[in-house]
Amino acid sequence: MTRAFYWVFPHPYLTLLLTLVWILLQNEFSAGMAVFGLILGIIIPWITSIWWPDTPEGFRLFKMFTYSMIVIKDIIIANLEVAWIVLTVPNDKLKPAWIVVPLDLVKPEAITILAGTITLTPGTVSSDLSDEGHSLLVHVLHTDDPDAVRDEIKTRYEARLEEIFA
Repeated sequence: MTRAFYWVFPHPYLTLLLTLVWILLQNEFSAGMAVFGLILGIIIPWITSIWWPDTPEGFRLFKMFTYSMIVIKDIIIANLEVAWIVLTVPNDKLKPAWIVVPLDLVKPEAITILAGTITLTPGTVSSDLSDEGHSLLVHVLHTDDPDAVRDEIKTRYEARLEEIFA
């Protein structure tokens, strides 16, 4: 049974996510659109599964939900902070910085989510991953203490991603 299940649903969480996104993209809910979303949610992962070398194991969905809520809150706060910086700090007083964040993460999915989180948060951009995947280069719009930014990324985001992908 499980082999047949994973043949039809090679990535069940992705199927669920695609179905929910399709339903949310519609202006009104209908059973037909829900069924069509489910069909898309089955077909897209099934067709693209040949390009997915491994299914992530040990993924904790509830912790990912908590992580997502933290990231959304941080994005809102960072938007306000960046707006304040843009409105009040003259260009010659800005203190941008390039920060190297050493990574403890090993799984490529976790590193990708970390880089995306950093880029989604206004005021920071992840710009490069080292060849070995041991460090991430991050640009910060304005900071007085680059080490504090690095430490915050490691404790606020990376530590949680280690728990999610443990």
